[in-house]
Amino acid sequence: MKKIRIDKPIIVEGKYDKITLSSLLDATILTLGGFSVFHEKEKTAMIRRVAEKDGVIVLTDSDGAGKVLRGYLSSILPKEKVTHLYIPRVEGKEKRKRTASKEGTLGVEGMDAETLRKLFSPFESGAEKPRELGDPLTKADLFSLGLSGGENAKERREALARRCGLPRDMSSNALLAALNLLYTKDEILKEIEQI
Repeated sequence: MKKIRIDKPIIVEGKYDKITLSSLLDATILTLGGFSVFHEKEKTAMIRRVAEKDGVIVLTDSDGAGKVLRGYLSSILPKEKVTHLYIPRVEGKEKRKRTASKEGTLGVEGMDAETLRKLFSPFESGAEKPRELGDPLTKADLFSLGLSGGENAKERREALARRCGLPRDMSSNALLAALNLLYTKDEILKEIEQI
């Protein structure tokens, strides 16, 4: 099957994530090396330079470690230069590992090819831009829909994330960005009706 060409550099956690994506994508893929990136000033400087030039796509695992690394990148990179993509939270174990991860979920390397292709297809080179989704959902919408700032908001966000195949423990801002990237406002409202 033909590889999807992605012009923006992609940042992932480690080498096995890179190997998995390299089999599907024709792209520049940078690895963080896990938490070692916190101590590697040269790597951090290089990631900043790359992001400032063309922007980057960030794809980390849907576990606690992935959330920490994503947060670190969000703190060092210009917000407008970063596109966050999220893999669904799927229970399981990667084939190369003897035991499941601490949280018992698959990481980027364990995702099936179809899921990853679908995730990256809106960013394929030659596409004018990711599909236009119309009016985005806003923070005010999240509040009025009971997804932020109110009683049971966290539980409602987690239920919506589960329905949409997103990590359950996303902040309201991260969930808002992911939903607006993947769905129209009407599609999101229909999913919310089901929770």
